Amino acid sequence: MYGFDYHRPAALSDVVTLLIADEDAKVLAGGQTLIPTLKQRLAMPTSLVDLSAVPGLREIVAEGDGVRIGAMATHAAVAGSACVRGILPGLADLASHIGDAQVRNRGTIGGSIANADPAADYPAALVALDAVIRTDRRDIAAGDFFTGLFETALQPGEVVTSIFFPAASHARYAKFPNPASRYAMAGVFVARQGDSVRVAVTGAGPCVFRWDAAEAALTAAFRAEALDGLVLDADGLNTDMHADAAYRAHIVAVLARRAIA
Repeated sequence: MYGFDYHRPAALSDVVTLLIADEDAKVLAGGQTLIPTLKQRLAMPTSLVDLSAVPGLREIVAEGDGVRIGAMATHAAVAGSACVRGILPGLADLASHIGDAQVRNRGTIGGSIANADPAADYPAALVALDAVIRTDRRDIAAGDFFTGLFETALQPGEVVTSIFFPAASHARYAKFPNPASRYAMAGVFVARQGDSVRVAVTGAGPCVFRWDAAEAALTAAFRAEALDGLVLDADGLNTDMHADAAYRAHIVAVLARRAIA
């Protein structure tokens, strides 16, 4: 790695102060992407600001009609939380299939969404469930949070503190994982909240997105058969060594039916 200073502040206000004072500083949450990036010398931050000592960022609590998950909650904690399993079992199931056991015990939900990897699982859940990302200074709707490839609406020095997920009568995620990395080559989260149905897709494009045609079909009839014959437009989807855009479009349709079933 390139040399850097390391800070482990015990208060959120100190984290923000450090980040504002140094525009080249990086936040360290679980480090599952950042540490390998540093080891490969693909990043050269002047300092790392570790969130692990800041109190309250690992809480998972019922709140109103949903659940609030602290940004430093690990994937394993989300998967095993009785609170999450009781309110949104589909979200707990999603977390249980992220990476492998080592990644699930170190990686965090806040680090994942702030990184905004196009093949990450959580973005689909946030967008489909109409979640709210809470930072040290404001609330951001999930639909406005993910803005592009590894890009979010976070401003310089802004820190994610928690995510609020409203409850849903139906919520399920299905993904086609890369067999080596377990990242989603395509993943679909379907959520029904009252009369509203939202279908969010990750892994298939440069950023998480909603499949409007599937939402309309499922609003009319909430069953897998409602998606028969529906084909996602492959234009703009990812093509790489693992799958081309047309293949990913096909997978998305299959996964949407599986999520409903």
